[in-house]
Amino acid sequence: MKVYQRDKKEYKEVTQYGSGTLKFLYGNAFGRILLRLAISRLPSIIYGKVKSSKSSAKTVPEFIESHGIDMTLFEDREYVSFTDFFTRKFKDGVRPVGDGLISPADSKLLVYPADEETRIEVKGREYFLSEITGRNMEEYKGGLVLVFRLCIDDCHRYCFPADGKVLEQYDIKGKLHTVSPLSSAYKIYKENTRKVSFLDTDEFGKVCFIEVGAILVGKIVDLGKKDFCKGEEKGYFEPGGSTVILILPEGVKVDDDIMEESKRGIETEVKYGERIGQRC
Repeated sequence: MKVYQRDKKEYKEVTQYGSGTLKFLYGNAFGRILLRLAISRLPSIIYGKVKSSKSSAKTVPEFIESHGIDMTLFEDREYVSFTDFFTRKFKDGVRPVGDGLISPADSKLLVYPADEETRIEVKGREYFLSEITGRNMEEYKGGLVLVFRLCIDDCHRYCFPADGKVLEQYDIKGKLHTVSPLSSAYKIYKENTRKVSFLDTDEFGKVCFIEVGAILVGKIVDLGKKDFCKGEEKGYFEPGGSTVILILPEGVKVDDDIMEESKRGIETEVKYGERIGQRC
């Protein structure tokens, strides 16, 4: 699939990790039978235990090489398991916090406008925002929904997009579909496990911040902060691809280059702490 690199103003092709297996599970009749087991919590729990074992550390060097991960961005230390590596931290200063609204993570971003009925259309699937959050979202009509898709080679730590405090937080139990385009036949943001937070931000008003679990994500780890500064770490995902969703009220403008690519259905590559928008 094609992704826009805003720093280089060019496009690159990216390959879905495990695409062969995922195509079988989602595109084959027998595969869809196995999919019922794959999206349950048990395989993710087992996978998480395997990847947390000391022996899994042996797979880290090959993973770094095959995915071209620049390890100079991260803390210089020995990793005791694959999970330990997967939840690696950036070095201080390598992801500076920009002005305005910032990206919560290294990820691929698509932006969707919410209509007057608080609906969005994602890859041909229509969602009411209430389906994503499990509650009435009338106050967000005319706002924006930002979907940040984290790939397997991205740093899976994420931060708060603005200064503020947590008003409310709750979990929604669900399945663990892949968050890649291969799962477009399913309403994954309604079906997948989610952690929903409502944030009272100084600059953008009441923002909804959602962490979405995905296939083989062992855990969504929230650090439990109630008062926060922009760019301060909110939590991290353990192994697997995963997604952060921001639902913004009317009055926030996302940068033009990101909006133009989103209108074409093309994700924009963004970085943790990078400016992506501002208050209108």
